[in-house]
Amino acid sequence: MRIVKQVVGIDVAQKELVVSLGKMHEDWTPQLYARKAFENSKKGFVALVSWTKKLTAQDCPVRYVMEATGVYHEALAYFLEAADHEVTIVLPNKISNYFKTLKVKTITDKTAADTIATFGLEKKLELWKKPKPIFKRIRQLTREREQLIQIRTIAKNQLHAEQSEAEPGKKTLERLKKQIEFLKKQEKEIKEELQALQQTEEHVHKSIKLISTVTGVGKLTAATVLAETNGFEQVRNKRQLSSYAGYDVREKQSGTSVKGKPRISKKGNKYLRKAMHMPALTAIRHDDRFKAVYARLVAKHGIKMKAAVAVQRKLLELIYTIYKTQVPYDKNYLMKNGIQANIEID
Repeated sequence: MRIVKQVVGIDVAQKELVVSLGKMHEDWTPQLYARKAFENSKKGFVALVSWTKKLTAQDCPVRYVMEATGVYHEALAYFLEAADHEVTIVLPNKISNYFKTLKVKTITDKTAADTIATFGLEKKLELWKKPKPIFKRIRQLTREREQLIQIRTIAKNQLHAEQSEAEPGKKTLERLKKQIEFLKKQEKEIKEELQALQQTEEHVHKSIKLISTVTGVGKLTAATVLAETNGFEQVRNKRQLSSYAGYDVREKQSGTSVKGKPRISKKGNKYLRKAMHMPALTAIRHDDRFKAVYARLVAKHGIKMKAAVAVQRKLLELIYTIYKTQVPYDKNYLMKNGIQANIEID
């Protein structure tokens, strides 16, 4: 019987790749038939491709499917893409939700690889494209800055604690102050590099300026969103974007009953959610449109954080719309047209 689809399901860890081979014949029944583990290194990548080639039919394309696991999957994805292999990277929440539909009780590296392979066989998946060089570099810089800020915050807290002691250590205070100043200098260097980098491509420069018309969204936030989404390269709609950022709603169910309150999954890009935090607070204070949404949701369920997260999601979706339509944001648009300031929240 003719093979119509072949998939390599890969569960990626820091040091290991657990792989499951699957195929589908003309009767559309998925079959998993081989498993093996490889090193998460270039040597392991070469061995994986060689092993796959030996065990798969040459007259049918092979798709390598993996879960987005921090940064540990990236080296493999780049290696496979450079060698012209078909690659798909799936969001963790999609695999997690799919896993729940299977009759599997134990989660191991092996069952995870099997699940990813079966998912790849049963679903229609888009090919992954590596980020454009400029977006990749911006992402590196914005993430580096975020880490610097976290370290600086820790140093500031240590300085405050030391200063509050009865007899502060003079040398300790000096070292902490020097560390904080050094981190400030590094952050300034990163910002300057980001600004210079944005000027190298007119489209990126214009897009960042356009997105920054949204209330609360500065150039750094705009650059972060573009970098983390690769310029929305593979985003097809707002729902997909929300899922990618981890803003999709998750409910715990048992049979026909719902167990527990609905919550956002958080199984998405944490850098996007982090980038939306402060802009959302600013929008709530200074934009009547988002202020109304926030007030309505707080009145509905009384949870301020939940309402703020809803505004974060709507801001991100608005950025996507602004980027796609290339029309600047006008916070007075609703008032000018006599429309009630209201945004539907799913």
